[in-house]
Amino acid sequence: MTSTHRRAYVDWARGIAVLLMIEAHTADAWTRLSPAVRRTIAFRDVTVLGGFAAPLFLWLAGLAVVLAATRAAERTGSRRAAVEMICRRGLEIFILAFLFRLQGFIITPGSHPVTLFRVDILNIMGPAIAIAGIVWGLARGPAARVLWYACIAAAFAMATPIVRASPAIDAWPLWLQWYMRPFGEFTIFTLFPWAGFVFAGGAVGALIAAARAPRAERRLHAILGLVGAALVLIGFYTAGRPSIYTASSFWTSSPTWFAIRLGILMIALTVIYGCELLFVALRGAAAGIDPLARMGRSSLFIYWIHVELVYGYASWLWRHRLPLWGTAIAFALFCVLMYRAIGWRDVLVGKWRNRSRGPRHARQPATA
Repeated sequence: MTSTHRRAYVDWARGIAVLLMIEAHTADAWTRLSPAVRRTIAFRDVTVLGGFAAPLFLWLAGLAVVLAATRAAERTGSRRAAVEMICRRGLEIFILAFLFRLQGFIITPGSHPVTLFRVDILNIMGPAIAIAGIVWGLARGPAARVLWYACIAAAFAMATPIVRASPAIDAWPLWLQWYMRPFGEFTIFTLFPWAGFVFAGGAVGALIAAARAPRAERRLHAILGLVGAALVLIGFYTAGRPSIYTASSFWTSSPTWFAIRLGILMIALTVIYGCELLFVALRGAAAGIDPLARMGRSSLFIYWIHVELVYGYASWLWRHRLPLWGTAIAFALFCVLMYRAIGWRDVLVGKWRNRSRGPRHARQPATA
């Protein structure tokens, strides 16, 4: 979406996801492996908090798909063009997943070539975005989109324990099995249930896109907060009841944990939206936490560069050597570094663009 039509609170939410992502990775890579550290309540809470980065990224990606497609259709007058734009974006992200692995394979040598096909979050996000774009084009009107997205999200969540326990998946090609259920070090994410967050975000995006007036959007976010709270309560209640599945794990494949996380994301977006309204009321503009929004708009760039810095040779001196309080300090400093990297990138890109424009302007004849 163009800057004039962006919703600041969406960028802030994505910026929070960036911070959670960095927190999760730095805690995992830099904190001591000692059980005296890793089995503490503090480390457990840090791990659970960092675990919300991935669902928040995927959920916001689905939300942004609908907002971008709606805006593109209004701008071009063509639903087909909007769908093609979203599908191209999904394909780009899927290709970037393999380029990202190739970069890691080159910069940090020693891995087996098969790790180039390891399934990570971009491998899941890309296809899910493309399918979400197709669903947006097939559904007629906001109500139909909300219904379709919600049903698909629920289907991904409810089918996860079945897919992971199904012997039929064993007959599939090995590389395809990696996308369906965990397979050791070759799967960090799987389509079930993670793609469900993209479609859940699409349902919320369809509601936001339909709320044209500020008053309608305020009312919508109040409702989203209440629905999110209901999902959390229902999730915890059903988690304490006997499972309907023969095999299910609360922290990995349970639909109840999916519902709880989804509810928390909805509540968080409502709170962030309220913060935007507060900043606008107090300062007349929502620029009060622009650094957070800037990190949100550069989330893919930060994801791309930070993983090798956290897990690669650049940090081997303090890999698994810091106490938890030391990791917290290192995390804060690393966030500052990532924010500065955005500025350095913008400077380099600006110089490159100016240099590429220079020869073209020089070849243009002067006019009287």
